[in-house]
Formats: sequence, C-alpha cells, structure tokens
Amino acid sequence: MPVEKGTDVLFQAPAGFLRCLGDVLGDWAKITGFFRKDRGHLPAIAYGVFGFLYLAVIFYSRQANIFGSPMTYMFLEVGGSLLCFCYAANALVRFRGTHDRIALILAFGFVLSGTIETIGYFGLNDLLHTGAVALTHVPMGWMVGRTMLAVLLLAALAVERFIPIARQPSRETAGALFVVAAGAYITSAAFMAAPATPVAKAGSFFSRPWELLPGCLFVLAAIFFHQRYRKEKKNDSDASLYDYSLFLVALLNAGCHVAALFSRRLFDGPFFFAELNKVASYAIMLGAALIDQARLFDQVRSMAVSDPLTGLANYRRLIAVIESELDRSRRTRRPFSIVLLDMDGLKAINDRYGHLVGSRALVRLGKTLKHHSRAIDTPARYGGDEFALVLPEAPKEIASRVAGRIRERLALDNEEPALSVSAGIAAYPEDGDSAEKLLAAADRALYRMKHRGSAINSITRIAACL
Repeated sequence: MPVEKGTDVLFQAPAGFLRCLGDVLGDWAKITGFFRKDRGHLPAIAYGVFGFLYLAVIFYSRQANIFGSPMTYMFLEVGGSLLCFCYAANALVRFRGTHDRIALILAFGFVLSGTIETIGYFGLNDLLHTGAVALTHVPMGWMVGRTMLAVLLLAALAVERFIPIARQPSRETAGALFVVAAGAYITSAAFMAAPATPVAKAGSFFSRPWELLPGCLFVLAAIFFHQRYRKEKKNDSDASLYDYSLFLVALLNAGCHVAALFSRRLFDGPFFFAELNKVASYAIMLGAALIDQARLFDQVRSMAVSDPLTGLANYRRLIAVIESELDRSRRTRRPFSIVLLDMDGLKAINDRYGHLVGSRALVRLGKTLKHHSRAIDTPARYGGDEFALVLPEAPKEIASRVAGRIRERLALDNEEPALSVSAGIAAYPEDGDSAEKLLAAADRALYRMKHRGSAINSITRIAACL
C-alpha cells in the first residue's frame, strides 16, 4: 500500500531530528547505552514504557479537548515562582558554605525564569481581552523564561568544567552574575529579534514547533548532568540527592516542552500538563536542595565531634559523654568506667615503617575499639596515640575484661606491624566524681602499667645479654 505524503513527511521529521541528535551526541549505541546503564535492556524497556504512557496522556488530553481556566494557570505560575524564590535562598546558603557555583548560577536562573513567566501572565490577561485569536499565541514570557533556564543549566556546567575556582568568593559571585546576565541578554535579544510572535498551529502535528529549541537544550542538560552524577559517584562515592535532582529537573523540563509541543491553544490539556511538569521540577529542585542541606549540616555536626583520622569521637565529644554519664550515674547510683589506652611503640613504628603506616596503626586500633565495644559505649581518640573508652553501667571488673579483650584482638591481628596497647581504668564513684578526676585516675593507672611493662622489658633484655 502506498504511503501518503503527509504521513511520510510526518515520520521523516522525527527521523531527521534523531539523526542530527545522534551526530551531536555520538553514535546510536552510546545513546542506548546511556539509557541501559550497563544493566541489560530492562532499564531501556522501562524508560520506553514510561515514555509511551507519557505521550499517551498528552495525546489523550489533546484529543479529549480538556481545558483549564486562566485562574488555575495563575495559581500554578505564582506557586512556581514562590518555589523558585525559596530555592534561590537555599542555593545562596549552599554557595556560602560549599562554593557550589552551579547552585549559585541556578539560583539566579530560577528566579529570573519564574519572575519573567509570572510577569508574562499578567501581560497575557490584557491580550486575552482582544478575543479568542489570542489563545493561539504562545506567551513570549514562557519562551524567554524557559529557554533562558535551559541556557543557564548548560552555562553552569560549562563554568564548572572550564573556569577554575577562584580563591575569593566575591569573584565567583561576580562571575556567576555575569554568566546569568549574558545568558538572559542573549536569550531575550534572540526572541525580541524574531520576525513574528510564535502562534500555535492547531492543524499541525507539532502545534508549537518552537518548543523544540528549549526542549533540546533541556535534553542536552539532562544527559550532561546524568554523566556528571555518574562520574562523581564513580570517583568518590559522594554524589548526593541534589546532584541527581539536577538531572531530574532537566529531564522534567524536557518533558514539559514535549507536552507543550502538542498544545493547540492556551489552557488546553497539553498546555496544563506542561505547566504541571514545570512546577513539579521546581518542587523537586527545592526538596532535594533542602534534604541535601540537612545532610551537609549533619556532616558538619559530625565533623565537629569526630576525629578526622579514626572516625571516633574527639576530645570534645568525650568530655560531653563523660559529663552526661556523671549526671545519669548520680541519678541512678550506678557505676560507670573509663578505659584509657595508649599504643605501645608508635614512635618505633613511625621510624621503621614511616608515618603513613603509623597513621594506619592508629586507624586499626580505632576500628578494634569500634567493633569490639557495645552500642552504648563511646570509643574516642583522647589525643596523639591515646584512646579512651567510656563504658556506661560497667564497674572496674567489666572494664578490665573489656581492655583484655581489646588487647587479645590486637594480638590476633595478622597485619604488620603487630600492635599492642597499655590500659588504665578508672570508675565512678571510687576514683573521682568529675571528668578531670576520672581521666587523671585512669592516666595514673595507665602510667603504672606502662612503667611496669618497661621494667619487665628491661629485665628481659638484661637476661638475654647474660
């Protein structure tokens, strides 16, 4: 059966677009490999099913003649702008703490995009009073705001990749402002220089072909942000939800323009579906930024009370735990113990094997303390090669058995060099009623043990000489 000319043209356009996209991004195998993620064809099938359902919703809303009201559109625009402003405030806080230039550029980009589209809505009200013909006009604020956001997403990636980090935050802020201003000016000038206002063509398959421009830009941004996320996850395993949300935001905005591509007039089904995609991307961006901000604050709080080498509690955390146990023991009248441990021969290890091996020895001792203590116990690095272990509701007898078990575990470790520790124990209330007294008592006991061990080693060496 011969194929109709209109149908032939219809399928030639997407095929030509895919060929051009393949020339830009690479061969088709790389594109499909991007979707498969090296896990077989199942992810690609899942993406295909999701894309099919997504297009089905768009075409159903288009053929069913579903329409919304201008008031609903206004609520979505204002809500999206508020989400943009909230994200911008969060991004500025993030930049101040992490110097994340992508967050800074996107903060300005989202604010400008939301503001332009919201202002454009109020100008659209005046246009609607001119008659039904105005419903076929594509709002200029929509095109400018959406294209500018896509340009700034790509510009943020370019800044991160090609421009080195400045030592002065003021220069980075000025550079981000310059990038945003340049992107806004170029985008606005390009649309202002257009010969005519875009008009939706109800009889065409692609009613608003101008949506392909920002849509393709968002597709490129989605691919690059996904590659960035996978690279960071592979290199240092520190890729966060915020990094992945950048990919989701670009992908949702690309889907937004796919829906708008089939919109025959303002306020129809595809138009509102595109608007919902856009607002959802803003909500995801803000939510991921808030969650990641909480994660960063938790990391800072953990770093403030943790030893950077061993990951155990630091001296500040140790004193706080001892004070807390003192308060609880005074109420419950139950004892608790403190074990001070000092690594034997750390200087000899450093001299013979090097300081890296010495640091590794400290890490090994820290892991032993962490893995062979109770969940309620608090292992800490007291300072240098000294460690402490707080044992709630444990008298001296139990603390002595714990110290012996730790020494046995170190003796069974086959890694070179072999490690051993000396231990001193103090218990509340017999050895003191304050953190200073308990630590001093444990330190005296530790000193006696090390001195006794040194005397035994000296006698052994003398006997060997004889």
